[in-house]
Amino acid sequence: MSAPDQKGGAQNVNWGNFRDHLATADKEGRRQWIYARKPKGRFYNWRTYGSWLLLGILFIGPFIRIHGNPLLMLNIVERRFSILGKILWPQDMAIFAVALLLYFMSIIIFTTAFGRLWCGWACPQTLLLEMVFRKIEYLIEGSAAEQRVLAAAPWSKQKIARKVFKQVTFFGLSLLIANTLLSYVIGIDKLFQIISDDPRRHLVGLGFMVTFTVLFYLLFARFREQACTFICPYGRFQSAVIDDNSLVVAYDYKRGENRSPARRSQSWDLRLTEGFGDCVNCRACVSVCPTGIDIRNGTQMECVNCTACIDACDSIMDKIKRPRGLIRYASLNSIEKGERFKFTSRMAWYSVVLVALTSLLVFLIFTRSDVDATLLRAPGALFQRTPAGTIENLYTIKVVNKTSRDIPLELKLENIKGTLKLMGGAFTVPGEQLAQTSILIDLAPEDLKPGRTQLEIGIYANGKRVETVETVFIGPRTTGAN
Repeated sequence: MSAPDQKGGAQNVNWGNFRDHLATADKEGRRQWIYARKPKGRFYNWRTYGSWLLLGILFIGPFIRIHGNPLLMLNIVERRFSILGKILWPQDMAIFAVALLLYFMSIIIFTTAFGRLWCGWACPQTLLLEMVFRKIEYLIEGSAAEQRVLAAAPWSKQKIARKVFKQVTFFGLSLLIANTLLSYVIGIDKLFQIISDDPRRHLVGLGFMVTFTVLFYLLFARFREQACTFICPYGRFQSAVIDDNSLVVAYDYKRGENRSPARRSQSWDLRLTEGFGDCVNCRACVSVCPTGIDIRNGTQMECVNCTACIDACDSIMDKIKRPRGLIRYASLNSIEKGERFKFTSRMAWYSVVLVALTSLLVFLIFTRSDVDATLLRAPGALFQRTPAGTIENLYTIKVVNKTSRDIPLELKLENIKGTLKLMGGAFTVPGEQLAQTSILIDLAPEDLKPGRTQLEIGIYANGKRVETVETVFIGPRTTGAN
């Protein structure tokens, strides 16, 4: 969504070339540092309160345990995952696939309806940059104007001290963030072990810690908004899913154009009669934008829907005694045609798919077994005749315990009479581990089919069947003879 290509009155704005260059680079491609003015207003206050909640969850999350398991852990190296305290293993690939589809479908329907609301209100990169690092920068170096003066000033002891203090603070915060991220990968217990133990015994873990720290430091101290522009694909993705009914941060060009500075000697009725709109071309919306764009040019890839421009514009409208909302959450149709937000058929179909995937994911999680078993015939073993005249086969069973508690297991033949014997005696699988044992199964020849007989073996824990495995019993090609 963008405003029509036009020029009006005294605004002297080029509407046509804003998409031909980045706001953070000059004509030669050199980086232009953005000194964003600190926003003030209701949206900024709501984002601040929301950021406290989300950042609190982010940093407290590794310490929260449910049934002894982490709230969230994605240990890719050991292929061990914990989501809401439930341990998931590679054997739960179907759950991962459905969860991934649900994630992408949620992004599609959310972006279709509300644009990049996630980026401005919940993205960890935006929250940490705007609500942590930039606020610390305001405390150390002052306002945006003072930061510009400091950057242009010659090097002095005071400037060096402030710059060094800021960078050291940023690096310390990056170390904290890196450790937090690492705790979501390996768990808080292993993280404390790496920190407190002899470093030479955890070189790989320390390597990851240093790497993450440097990456986060470069991201928040230098790269900043360019992560949204160059790295994150979400900005490009939104152009494929938003339409004329999607809610985005938008400039009401029908009300704002043509632009002209307000004059005290000019009444507002006269201003409107002369063809000027409510926009006084103060550029307050541009000065607070963390990505350096002019929202009056229309929806752009760099816009993260942070609402800073809405607060800035509303404050100007209050001063000149004009209604708020010149920049607001709106759709193209609401601005051009005055239509209210509506739930389109495309959103409806997306919602149906979203509900279906959510239901499937819930079903898979709640019907998921605590153990996963694999039963195979012992390699190279043939069937044997016992002195009692029965036929016996040797098997190997491997069981993964997906919980954090030890589980004693009992195995039973389900579809045929016979004898099942665990070679190692009682079979208990330790929590979050894999255990295996050998099984000897004896069957009477009259109960066998020629050659191969299908078997079903039930695996029981505390008297309840938790898993069923199938295998083949090998016997003579002719049955009934000893």
